[in-house]
Amino acid sequence: MNTPATPSVWKQPAQVWAVAFACVVAFMGIGLVDPILPAIAESLQASPVETELLFTSYLLVTGLAMLVTSWISSRIGAKATLLIGLALIVVFALLCALSGSVDAVIGFRAGWGLGNALFISTALATIVGAASGGSSAAIVLYEAALGLGIAVGPLLGGLLGEQSWRGPFFGVVVLMAIAFVAVLVLLRGPREKRVPVKFSAPFTALRRPALAVLAITALFYNIGFFVLLAFSPFPLGFGAMGIGLTFFGWGVALAVTSVWVAPLLMRRMPRTRIILVVLPLLAIDLIAAGLLVANAAALVACIVVGGLLLGVMNTVLTEAVMEATDLPRSVASSAYSAVRFLGGAMAPPIAALLWHAFNATVPYLFAAASVLLAALTVLLGRRALAHIDDEPADTTTEDAAAILVGDAA
Repeated sequence: MNTPATPSVWKQPAQVWAVAFACVVAFMGIGLVDPILPAIAESLQASPVETELLFTSYLLVTGLAMLVTSWISSRIGAKATLLIGLALIVVFALLCALSGSVDAVIGFRAGWGLGNALFISTALATIVGAASGGSSAAIVLYEAALGLGIAVGPLLGGLLGEQSWRGPFFGVVVLMAIAFVAVLVLLRGPREKRVPVKFSAPFTALRRPALAVLAITALFYNIGFFVLLAFSPFPLGFGAMGIGLTFFGWGVALAVTSVWVAPLLMRRMPRTRIILVVLPLLAIDLIAAGLLVANAAALVACIVVGGLLLGVMNTVLTEAVMEATDLPRSVASSAYSAVRFLGGAMAPPIAALLWHAFNATVPYLFAAASVLLAALTVLLGRRALAHIDDEPADTTTEDAAAILVGDAA
């Protein structure tokens, strides 16, 4: 008997590719400012703590806005939500590029975060609805877009940042404007059925023990993630291009393990076991980065190794959240992402303060301790998470697929 051929993940309608392209550009924005942090500090006469607030304002508003994006999109529709998010990113990226003070850039990055929340909270749900091959194909496409965006963002930031710290912001304006037109023209289909979501839904979702455990785990894990991403450009001591190339390697490593290695591991091990193995390894890598921070080559190696481990964690946490709850995908995504982004928001300025108060080693030790707290949270909450190990890794459901947006950064 002949087995029907599995549809190719890469043979998709034009509307899927339009949203996927916009996803790549949105994720580029995460690491785009990395190579220009020292240049912004110098050009705008800002302290490292003030400069790190570029991440904090962006991630804090993204996280808080996640709590209301499902309420908004359920009323105005996915396409309108995507377009508003893209338009806000274009406007606020342009304002960042034209700013004359670090305070202005910090404020406009907050507006950028609002647009980012509206976009990424809706993007995967849109891809799932239009992709050929079901939710599994959509997840692969989304992970590929995430990996490509995270890898290319620092490289583009380095290239454009060599000319001026304003260059990467202008680059985002152009690319997001193209993405806006692509979504506007190509995202077509039957009128979507809207089921209004209660405003309180994401807040009550966190009462679910499994989702609460995973959200707290992600909060502590994200502190380690963003100390590595946002603080490392300062002790590296490289120019914009050197920082860009370093984090391009980091992004490629993250993409490879998130798309290929993590699924392979999940076919062989329970999800919680993978988490409890990878998080201590990440803590060891962060400790090594702190102890070797004065050696640029060693620090680069630790950053790239960290990318490998972060890629595994992103995908495994995604899969764990998928199986953690029977809530609608937009609600679970909003609740989980809001808590997770708060960890990313607090990490960069705390790292800079610890650097100023002590030395460049201490921020990495702080990050390692946070990652170990994430592992402890999973260990203590294993009873609540027991059911996520009972489901095979290839039985993801469409209703849970959009929770992947919680691992966009």
